[in-house]
Amino acid sequence: MELVLSGVSKTYPNGVKALNDVTLTIPRGMFGLLGPNGAGKSSLMRSVATLQPIDGGTMTFDGIDVSKEPDKLRDVLGYLPQDFGVYPKVTARDLLDHLARLKGLANRTERKDTVEALLKKTNLWEHASKRLGGYSGGMKQRFGIAQALIGNPKLIIVDEPTAGLDPQERIRFHALLSEISEGVVVLLSTHIVGDIADLCQRMAIMAQGRVVLTGNPLELMKQLEGKLWKRFVTVTELAEVTASMAVIAVRTIAGQRLVHVYAEEKPNEKFEPATPDLEDVYFRSLRAQ
Repeated sequence: MELVLSGVSKTYPNGVKALNDVTLTIPRGMFGLLGPNGAGKSSLMRSVATLQPIDGGTMTFDGIDVSKEPDKLRDVLGYLPQDFGVYPKVTARDLLDHLARLKGLANRTERKDTVEALLKKTNLWEHASKRLGGYSGGMKQRFGIAQALIGNPKLIIVDEPTAGLDPQERIRFHALLSEISEGVVVLLSTHIVGDIADLCQRMAIMAQGRVVLTGNPLELMKQLEGKLWKRFVTVTELAEVTASMAVIAVRTIAGQRLVHVYAEEKPNEKFEPATPDLEDVYFRSLRAQ
């Protein structure tokens, strides 16, 4: 069971080329799609979720041609979009029941059992009778996952799920995503590098509608070992370093500027080896474009 994208392209009526020959094989488990805002991530998510047609290429999932058989894909799809709205005056239990009915769960007993199980799975059981307008950001996102899990989907798409969450809610949400990714394909789109580092064994980086890098996060970080160097710099020194070296990232630590540069050998005696992390991989791939 895998999602296979081959040569997928999409251009909007205003001329914006959102997807440019995107080719990916996404296996079972959690797959991270990383990129800056405007990279094409949400366009890809919407296309896979059958919310918009593609102009070229193919998308298949577990024997289903997504473009030709959208209804079959929807039968096995769970989707949490970037902007997930709720009815503020409706309780979580009532709205889940309504959504389950729309999903095709006509049997009342079966529907009730499904709703109760999802409320427990997403740790919302104690708040099931509370109106959704009173939910925190993290609780709303967990409700979003609950509705995405109705019908035991085989493919789950989550678009920017942790944006705006506080650290504690983000940790809870990560634990939930890790749990549901066992046995299904979960496509996680985000611009937050830490989400990919914490959750995904496979990933792709997108920029300007194209896939610029794919692989295992740990292996991609390992490829930078021995080629990444760091030093603290002043504003003047930063300008000099930027003009003469391949700067990957500039970070502020305790009020000081720490610069990371890519080089096959140590640039000079002022630099020391840096331990690569996924942010280094990400920024290097973007700066290479």
